This record gives sequence, structure tokens and C-alpha cells, in this order.
Amino acid sequence: MIAAEDVLLLLTDDATGKPLVDGTRRDIAVAGAVIAQLATEGRLDAVTSSGLFSRTTLRVVDATPLGDEVLDEALRRAAGPGSASPTAVLDRIRKGLRERLYDRLAARGVLRADEGRVLGIFPTTTWPAVDSAHEAQVRRGLHDVLVTGRAPTPREASLVALLAAVDALPKVLPGTGLPNRELKARAKRLAAGDVGGEAARKAVEAVQSAMIAAVAAGGAAAAASSG
Repeated sequence: MIAAEDVLLLLTDDATGKPLVDGTRRDIAVAGAVIAQLATEGRLDAVTSSGLFSRTTLRVVDATPLGDEVLDEALRRAAGPGSASPTAVLDRIRKGLRERLYDRLAARGVLRADEGRVLGIFPTTTWPAVDSAHEAQVRRGLHDVLVTGRAPTPREASLVALLAAVDALPKVLPGTGLPNRELKARAKRLAAGDVGGEAARKAVEAVQSAMIAAVAAGGAAAAASSG
């Protein structure tokens, strides 16, 4: 499975099939995982300009397809017209991504699509687990890394960084015995290390900033609409 599928599984409740976090945080974490994997595979690089007003952009440095339809489509979108800012690239990649991954996981027998209606009117779909073996293995790995102190693989480090950026670790890893503050502190230290090479580290840092900004913007919009 690609890293984005791991993130989506971790952020979807196995029993209810509902997201563990709000839709905005889920979608940007999944898109962030795609960008991180493209960087790890040497397809994307985060470039920071010099000068007084420096800015970071995500640039495609190798357009060679990876052989995965989701990753290859994301690579095309990253190289497409429009801004190369992390926020803009994240927005282009996340459009329709969650739906494609849910459908793909259901086709593999990992999840099940349960159709329903909210208030008997609005159609909705939940995605309860059918086969949670892979997800459980990923979760155990993250627990070992954050709780017992095992050195992470580059993929695990990337997953921790992305989940921490949307404040999802306490829900993904409940019952660790660690205070949430300590869990987040360990995640921050881990994310500052090796997440798959220099290119991947820079890309994850850029995506983390974009994700945090998107989460903040989503929260402000929700507060304004309820006020």
C-alpha cells in the first residue's frame, strides 16, 4: 500500500467507518502523505528561495511515472499549471483523492462501503474495516516508535510527522499511557529527524506548514459560520 492509504486507514474508525478527525484534516493528511512519498521517491523537491522574503515551492524534478495510478496522477497535478506553493500543490492533489483511495481499498477487500442517509435525506457513505491486519501492523509500528523508542523507518517517521501536523496522534494511538503533551513532543522530535532523506524531510516540513495553515483556516471558517 502507498503511504496515503496507511494514513486514510489510520484516520478511519474500524467499527463505524467514520473519520477520526474532521474531513479537512483527514483530506490534507492523506494528500500530504502522497507529497511525502513523491519526495521520498525523488520526484518532488522543496526549493526555498534566498533573499529577504524567502519562500518555499514544491517542484517536480523527475516526471517518470512510478507505476501507481494515484501517485502518477498526483505527480501530473503537481507539475501542472498554477502556483507551486506547498498549499497550492496540496490543494490540487487532494481533490478527489480520498474518494479514489476509499474505492481502491474497498475493491481490495480492506474496507466496505456502507451507504446510508443523514436525516433520511442526504446520502452518506461510511467505510468500516473488513480486513484490518495491515492497519494494525502500521499502528503497532507507530506505537513501538513513539512509546517504546524503537528507531523509525523513513516511512514511519513521515507518517508520524503528517499525523502530528493535523493533531491526530492521540486518536490514532489511544491508550499509550503517555500524556498527550508527551506524545506530541516525541512526535515533534522524531519528525525533526530523518523522514526519508533530505528531499523528503524538506518536503514534509513544507507540507506540515501548509497543513497546519489549512487546518487553522478551516477552523476559523467553521467558527465564523457558527457565530
